Amino acid sequence: MYQSFYGFSEMPFNITPDPRFLYLSPTHQEALQHLKYGVSERKGFIVLVGEVGCGKTTLCRRFLNELDPARFDTALILNPRITETQMLKAILTELGETQLGRSQNDLVAQVNRVLMERIERGRDIVLIIDEAQNLTFEVLEQVRLLSNLETDKQKLLQIVLMGQPELKQVLAKPELRQLRQRILVHYELRQLTPTDLGAYIQHRLTLAGGNGRPSFSPWALRALHRESAGIPRILNNLCDKALLSAFIRDSDEVTYWDVRRAAKETRLLTAA
Repeated sequence: MYQSFYGFSEMPFNITPDPRFLYLSPTHQEALQHLKYGVSERKGFIVLVGEVGCGKTTLCRRFLNELDPARFDTALILNPRITETQMLKAILTELGETQLGRSQNDLVAQVNRVLMERIERGRDIVLIIDEAQNLTFEVLEQVRLLSNLETDKQKLLQIVLMGQPELKQVLAKPELRQLRQRILVHYELRQLTPTDLGAYIQHRLTLAGGNGRPSFSPWALRALHRESAGIPRILNNLCDKALLSAFIRDSDEVTYWDVRRAAKETRLLTAA
């Protein structure tokens, strides 16, 4: 409703993981550099942890977009609630293989063969598993075994595990100590600071085609940080509702009261 009123070419606070809208706060910039470093230096295992809604998936898509397609082949697993066999099939399918082995042993051999062929052609292969805190021990162990595949000079597969803070607890289990020892790059995303939050909002308004309307009052920004705890997904939801409130008032300024109304509505929806 407010898009045309404020002159936006698109909605500024959608919650879909569009990498074009990614705001590289200091913590997101550091996370992206850790991912690039781990992959370019062939560190094998990389772990990225962040609270729900902190932008891990958006950051992942930005990272994938920045990988050189002339050098890298990628496999992205978004549904980790799968068996070892399903994981192997998903990896091969993501890599473009169509004729898949039937047994788990056949699939492991096929993965090894495919990786070797691509390494010989000068390719690097990156496997990214989102929501990795949901992986079973058996699947994590299968992933660890895949990380053992290597030539005399390099690992055949670079593996990125992305997940919520619970992933740290999963990896801390004694039975996963062999996998834990292989993690050479680890980073934990932090929430947006109050300074980051203001820049984040302006970034999204600008990308959406805003021409300075509307503005957010200082008290509105303080309230947004308090209500969102600096988590981008929650912030997007609050900003969307606060903009609607300001539009209803026919105002070019989002105030504390607009944010308060948005927060109240969000809490009601969450409780429903």
